[in-house]
Amino acid sequence: MRYRKFGRTGLFVSELCLGTMTFGGGEGMWSQIGTLKQAEAEGLIGRALDAGINFIDTADVYSDGRSELITGQALVNLRVPRENVVVATKVFGETGTKAVNSRGMSRLHIMEGVKASLKRLQLDHIDLYQIHGFDPATPVEEAVRALDNLVQHGHVRYVGVSNWAAWQLMKALGIAERLGLARFESLQAYYTIAGRDLERELAPLLLSEGVGLLVWSPLAGGLLSGKFGRDVKAEAGSRRIAFDFPPVNLERAYNCIDVMRQAAQARGVSVAQIAIAWLLHQNVVTSVIIGAKRVEQLLDNIAATEIKLSAEELAMLDEVSALPAEYPGWMLQRLGEYRRKQLAG
Repeated sequence: MRYRKFGRTGLFVSELCLGTMTFGGGEGMWSQIGTLKQAEAEGLIGRALDAGINFIDTADVYSDGRSELITGQALVNLRVPRENVVVATKVFGETGTKAVNSRGMSRLHIMEGVKASLKRLQLDHIDLYQIHGFDPATPVEEAVRALDNLVQHGHVRYVGVSNWAAWQLMKALGIAERLGLARFESLQAYYTIAGRDLERELAPLLLSEGVGLLVWSPLAGGLLSGKFGRDVKAEAGSRRIAFDFPPVNLERAYNCIDVMRQAAQARGVSVAQIAIAWLLHQNVVTSVIIGAKRVEQLLDNIAATEIKLSAEELAMLDEVSALPAEYPGWMLQRLGEYRRKQLAG
């Protein structure tokens, strides 16, 4: 397991992060994503820590708070030294009582949310506190100031966001710099070999400003697990069948799967490992969030860290998955060609 610098901080996190979305279950989509109870969740957390993972991601909305409860109790039961694990959670959606202000990124909701998460997690501080979505009703400055207060009071060490557009994140970074407030050190976003949209605007921003990227759903909701393909019928109970998310261009995805399957068979590994390994080879990625229902799934994903893709394999995977050129991308590429040559020496 390798460790990567987190944003512009001095913190290092494992290149894989254990996601806890499968903990807790409940009604609606939570029953389809995962229903792991305390003992099962502790088994996964224990194996992840043993493999060198020091990063765990959860959210207050996962299974209506049950994921945080299970995660916190697991850290207690496993007697994990606090400094050995980086715990991340999120605030934005509704949990508990559905009041008119129990959502969004207002100061009121952020302050109430962090207290509730700390209690459920049984922690005195949260290492990474993330806004789970963008709230058009709340000024960005209000959210940035509220999160800075949490950092100053010691309730939170670092702050980040999830599922924000490039302009929204850049606006927040500018506000934080202008006012001398804690800045967002990470973006949690969807990114896969079959869904590379993030590369258009977000990836250049993250690299330019030194913001870390935490990848959610690296297997596109199981679509890139190897259980699916043009001529492959998924087994009953597969998550993608019950919960068709995130949206994916299937023809494009199947083209990627065909090439990944060739690489996987040549190496004697799973398609899922190739999909995760490809992400770990992208210089914009800080950590890839992996979730599992079974220990076998977890160990298969962890094994992806041992795969070193060759230049030929990377070129083959890039060719089948590359985004079509869009404006202003193709114009920026054309106009900057001469200056890039000068930089290259």
